Amino acid sequence: MQIVSSGLSDVGRVRTNNEDSFRIVEALNLFILSDGMGGEAHGEVASAMAVDVINKYCEAEKEDSGATMLDEVPANVSSRTRRLKNAVAQANFQIFQSAQKNPEQRGMGATITVLWLKDTLMSIAHVGDSRAYLLRNGNLQQLTNDHSLVAEQVRRGLITPQQAEESEMQSVLLRALGAHPEVEIDVDEVEIIPRDVLLLCSDGLTRMVTEPEIAGALQAETIPSTAAERLIALANENGGIDNVTVIVVRFEDDANKGWFSWMRRGGAKKD
Repeated sequence: MQIVSSGLSDVGRVRTNNEDSFRIVEALNLFILSDGMGGEAHGEVASAMAVDVINKYCEAEKEDSGATMLDEVPANVSSRTRRLKNAVAQANFQIFQSAQKNPEQRGMGATITVLWLKDTLMSIAHVGDSRAYLLRNGNLQQLTNDHSLVAEQVRRGLITPQQAEESEMQSVLLRALGAHPEVEIDVDEVEIIPRDVLLLCSDGLTRMVTEPEIAGALQAETIPSTAAERLIALANENGGIDNVTVIVVRFEDDANKGWFSWMRRGGAKKD
């Protein structure tokens, strides 16, 4: 399949600094997005560290020493998914260590959502409330579960989804990178087919833009860079209360390769 991707990050309409980070590693078909937390505690440091550590770990030819979680990964997943979970574990451990060594970084943390594609099999690793979505045949499916207080309350039937959207506790996370030396990491695998569209996004998008609006933008804007710009614009038009970052990845049959040949394969705008 032909893969076309683009990413974009924006500070939003309220905040003065951007704590989000992302990276598209074309050579590896690796897509990483992290939302930093901590404000003055340098959330932007945590998110940048998460992206960098995961990138380097996935590029390395051999396993790193240190924080590894191979024995905790389901036996039926691929070695690449196992490696991706190790990469996230390494990121968590290094953020935690950095915060312990530097008092000004105490309290910093980050979410992480990362996709790693090999052939048609996509590995997913996730901590926090940044999300991954799959748009297939016009249907938008959330691939990750939010590790937030309100999401857990919805799952337990304590509050409705509408109450969750209106809750002042939306930003309270139950899991994040850097809070503890170890963290529980969700992993999954999804088979990709031609015409699928993937979206990675920070909660600056999902708190401002509804899922039907997201699906509509992805369907209307078939060029990933244009779709990313449209999603950012929608978040800001609706208030832009947080930093907003998106990565859009589109898959096409090789038969359509000529139609895409004039486009750059990555087209990423890095923050």
